[in-house]
Amino acid sequence: MNYILFDDPNIRQQLLPITFTRPVCEIRIGIMTVREKWEYELGTNFSVQTEQYLSYKYPLNVSGVHDNIWINASVLPDSDMVKAIKNLRADKMLTCDNIIIAKNSGRRTTREGKYQRVEWRKDGLFRIGRPWEIFLKNGDALEQDFKRLSRGRKSASVSITNTLLGKNIFIEKGAKLECAIINSGSGPVYIGRDTEIMEGAVIKGPVAICEGAVVKAGAKIYGPTTIGPYSKVGGEVNNSVIFGYSNKGHDGFLGNSVLGEWCNLGADTNNSNLKNNYSEVKMWSYAEKREIPTGLTFCGMIMGDHSKCGINTMFNTGTVVGVSANIFGAGFPNKFVPSFSWGGAAGITTYRLQDACETAGRVFVRRHKKFDAKERDILSYVFSITKKERTLKA
Repeated sequence: MNYILFDDPNIRQQLLPITFTRPVCEIRIGIMTVREKWEYELGTNFSVQTEQYLSYKYPLNVSGVHDNIWINASVLPDSDMVKAIKNLRADKMLTCDNIIIAKNSGRRTTREGKYQRVEWRKDGLFRIGRPWEIFLKNGDALEQDFKRLSRGRKSASVSITNTLLGKNIFIEKGAKLECAIINSGSGPVYIGRDTEIMEGAVIKGPVAICEGAVVKAGAKIYGPTTIGPYSKVGGEVNNSVIFGYSNKGHDGFLGNSVLGEWCNLGADTNNSNLKNNYSEVKMWSYAEKREIPTGLTFCGMIMGDHSKCGINTMFNTGTVVGVSANIFGAGFPNKFVPSFSWGGAAGITTYRLQDACETAGRVFVRRHKKFDAKERDILSYVFSITKKERTLKA
């Protein structure tokens, strides 16, 4: 079998700004990305069918020798679903309530064709369809990933200076932690390889600290929270997902939020995750081009890749920040901050593409990465398609 994760165009649009710079399968929820979950379950590598401008970084491989299995990237796997997909024959598709889970296109080079439906009759799907569902469903995804990664393995030992509470703690080799308090009584805690948990940090599960991440001294991390690879976190974090290579390195509160990759929050940045009147939070939707109800009382901020803010920045409840925005100044910025915005509450101008790319290049170098032509082309395309957004207000 040749396995391919495909973007559902409608879901992809609903997941913006997170999917401006990545296919749906590269969303991190739990410990792993969606792609990593499927690759773990099926024991093989996947290629990706996504937007053309992303395909140079995330290529598609269609086989003319093996059957091609196309799997909806917004769906998270479980063992029963994996079995059903393995048993899916050519020209059949697995569906649930008119949602396509997977198709077997045989040896065709496209997934288009006539398919016989096979209905999935379990207790529904575990899938993500809106940005806030990333933090909302993170706890369940984290528990599933914890079982995947710890099954049949022994946790690394740690210094007696640490206080470990509960039995659901798994620590990978190379992790450094001293004088930390880790409580897994309310959910598992996963400490990845080569992480550093500094003195006085308090972590209450379910929490994942992924490979190479750093938790600063005195930080307070409440689950369900994921700190992505090579991110740095301090202050207070609650029910949030931080993708890789992002920093919230100082005091301040982040709650019920999602940060993309290469983001940086200045010292004492805070976001509101609850309205003063306890009413339902609305958020900007790129698909509907307006604010829509989230159904949530607790809902903080969604921030796309490469966005940054200055010290003492305050974000209102239900704020959406696009890609490569640079936010600073007193007061609350608008609840919708378009991609490539420069400024804050006092007004915004356009963050020039050349300047944004130069900043990204410097940030990549700091993490021993290369900001290459593929990365530049993605930002260039996002800059061009978000031009109209920079005239909108929310």
